[in-house]
Amino acid sequence: MINKITLKLGLWFFFVMIMIEVCLFFVLHTGLVESRVEEELQALLARGNSHREVLEDSYNKETLHHIALMELKANTEVIITDHEQRMIISSSKVDSEEQKVVSKKLRNVPRNGKILERRWENEPYIATVSPYLTSGHQSGYVYMFKSTDQIQGLISKLNEHFLFAAALTMALLIVTVLFLSKALTTPLIQMKRATEKLSKGDFSVRLPGRGEDELGELSRSITVLAQDLKHLKEERNEFLSSISHELRTPLTYIKGYADVARRKNITEKERGQYLNIIYEESEKLSTMMEDLFNLAKLDRNAFVIDLTRIELSSYITAICKKMLPAFQEKKMNLECEGSEHIEVMIDPLRFEQILINLLDNAIKYSAPHTKTSIWAEREKGKVLISIKDEGTGIPKEDIPFIFDRFYRVDKSRSRNLGGTGLGLSIVKELVEAHGGQIEIKSERQKGTLFLIWLEEAIE
Repeated sequence: MINKITLKLGLWFFFVMIMIEVCLFFVLHTGLVESRVEEELQALLARGNSHREVLEDSYNKETLHHIALMELKANTEVIITDHEQRMIISSSKVDSEEQKVVSKKLRNVPRNGKILERRWENEPYIATVSPYLTSGHQSGYVYMFKSTDQIQGLISKLNEHFLFAAALTMALLIVTVLFLSKALTTPLIQMKRATEKLSKGDFSVRLPGRGEDELGELSRSITVLAQDLKHLKEERNEFLSSISHELRTPLTYIKGYADVARRKNITEKERGQYLNIIYEESEKLSTMMEDLFNLAKLDRNAFVIDLTRIELSSYITAICKKMLPAFQEKKMNLECEGSEHIEVMIDPLRFEQILINLLDNAIKYSAPHTKTSIWAEREKGKVLISIKDEGTGIPKEDIPFIFDRFYRVDKSRSRNLGGTGLGLSIVKELVEAHGGQIEIKSERQKGTLFLIWLEEAIE
C-alpha cells in the first residue's frame, strides 16, 4: 500500500521532472534540427560554389555536361543559366517548383552565393544560387536544389532517436522518482508513527540513525524526546508514589494519636505526649508542603531571584554566626574561612537557604566532636564555595541520585531526623537558578564535601 505522502511527493517530483525534461528535449531537438538543416544548406551552397569555380576556370560545353552528369548521379540537382536566367543545362528534368525558383528575379547576389529557399517543412526543395563570371563579366548562375524529402527523412530518424531517448528517460525517471520518494518518505512515516505512539503515552520509541543530515537530526531528536518523556513519566510516578508515602506517614501518626488523645480514660500527661507527637508530625508535614511549594515554583520558573552584589567573606561569616549555636548544642566545631575579597551576584535570602540547608545536613549526619568547615576562594576563573563535614558520608552508589526528590540514603534514619528528602533537590534548583553548579564528593565514614561554583561579580 502506497502512503499518501509517498504518492504526493512522487507525483510532485514526477511532474516537475517531466516539465524539465520536456523543456530540455524541446530546446535540444529544435537546436539539432536547425543545425542539421543549416549544415545541408551550407553544403548545398558550397557545392554550387565549387561548380562555379570549375565553370570560371573552363567554361565550355564539356564542362557544362560534366557538371550536369556529376549531379545526375548525386542526391542533388543543378541548373545552370545565363545572366538573363535562361536555362543552359540541368542535371535532370526541371519541374514546376524548380522553375519557380529559377524564374525569381535576382538582385545583388554575393560572390559566395545565396540561399534562395530554406523552408524545408512545406517546400519540396531547398535551393541556393551562386553567380559565375567569364572574362570578368557576369555570365550566369549556378542553381543547386536538394529535395526536402531527404531532409525530412533525416529529421524523422532524429525524431525516432528522440522518442526512444524520451521513453528510456521516462522509465528511468519513474524508477528514480519511486526510489527517491520512498527513500525520503520512509523515515518521515516512521517518525509520524513514533510521534503517534508518543501522543498515546507509549515511550518505547527507537528510531534508526540516519546520518548527519536534517532527517538524521530529527530522528535522533525524537528518540531523545521519547527517552526524556519516559524518564519524566517514571520520575512523575516515582514522585507521586514517594509523596503519597511521605504524606501518609505523618497523617497516619496524626490521625492515630488524635484518636488516642480523644479517649477519656488517659491521663493528662499521656494526652500531652500524644499532642506533642501530633504537633511534631504536623510540623514535618508543614515543612514538606513548604518544600514542595518551593519546588513547584522553581519548576515553573516562578521563584523570584533578586540578585544583589554581596561581599562573600562577610556574608558567610554572618551565616556561620547564625548557625554556631546549633553546632555547639551538638558539641561540634564550625570553622569559616575566606579572607579574600570576593564579590558575587546572589539573592541573600535564597542563598542563605542553600548554605543553611547544607550546614543543617552536616549537623544531622555528623557525630559530636567533629568539625564542619565552610570557605570561599577563587579557582579556575570562578568562585568556589566549599562545605566539608566529617560525618557518616554517602555510599558511592548513592551519589548520582543524591539530588533526586525524596531520595534518601537511609530512609528510616532520615525520617527520624525529620528530613523530607527534598532539601538537596531544592539546594540544587536554587544554585542553578543563580547560574551556578553544585557538586558532591563523599566517602563512607570519611565525610562529605559540597562544592558550589558561581560567577564572580565583575566591576
